[in-house]
Amino acid sequence: MAIFSKSYDHFLGYALSGGGAKGFAHLGALKVLEEYGLKPDVIAGTSAGSLAGVFYADGFHPDEIVELFHKKEFREFVELALPTAGFFKSTGLHDFLKKNLRAKSFEELQIPFHVVTTDWEKASTVVFSNGDDLVDAVVASCSIPIVFHPQIIHDVPYVDGGLLKNFPVSVIRESCKYVIGVNVSLILPPPEKNNIRKMLERAFNLMSNSNTFIDKTYCDILIETKGIEKYSMFDLQNQSKIMEAGYHYAVEKMRDEKSWEIVRKCHRHYALTKKVRDQIQRIRKNLEVLHSEDEYISEGPTT
Repeated sequence: MAIFSKSYDHFLGYALSGGGAKGFAHLGALKVLEEYGLKPDVIAGTSAGSLAGVFYADGFHPDEIVELFHKKEFREFVELALPTAGFFKSTGLHDFLKKNLRAKSFEELQIPFHVVTTDWEKASTVVFSNGDDLVDAVVASCSIPIVFHPQIIHDVPYVDGGLLKNFPVSVIRESCKYVIGVNVSLILPPPEKNNIRKMLERAFNLMSNSNTFIDKTYCDILIETKGIEKYSMFDLQNQSKIMEAGYHYAVEKMRDEKSWEIVRKCHRHYALTKKVRDQIQRIRKNLEVLHSEDEYISEGPTT
């Protein structure tokens, strides 16, 4: 309902970055935004952001989402594979999403949702936002190269969207009046002791961070979660601590005067939208009454 401006499809959008297990910080930030009475008209997510975003777009509360992952271990989401295209298959994650998501397609989600992936062959960003490939698209967005096999969608291999677009603000920027971005993937410090996992994680982190700088400038409100760099990309043991960090930094950011002003504008928009909808509803009811009276007059009273 574009009563606010013909140039925008949506009033408020959320952009959620990649970051592996650090994505639990998204849930803390989303919880704060809910406490401010905000609801997005569209969500874009990359990798971990797509995982948090798809459940939120499906109507789950942040606390319900973290509960789904409670006591889960990394091995439950993967299947060891011959290391031809990756060490693991994302079979468990695929099954987890199919089991827990209520929506079976993008159109069934409560909030429009954009999943950012990377076309492995063409080396280009591909955004999925409609059709029945919802689960496959989210799995693809989370498929870190070398660690996971690419996700095949319509005979095309897709991998983690963070390779080229880790912070998907630009994906929805032109269609939204305001965008709140949550970036949970800050640059990791070099590990004290190197091993293959830590080297791979830092390499991917540096690569994905290099493509976030411009997108950060596109945010009307930018929430960045500091202090969680110490947690591994695959750390499912510290979900509550990571979520608490996301909550804490979102609270800090939303106290800014600029953030408050956007919150006030959002609530004015909600009030205006409700007023217009109520007026439309009253007009419809009046038209129905008039239509009924016309039918009564044309048919005449029964005796």
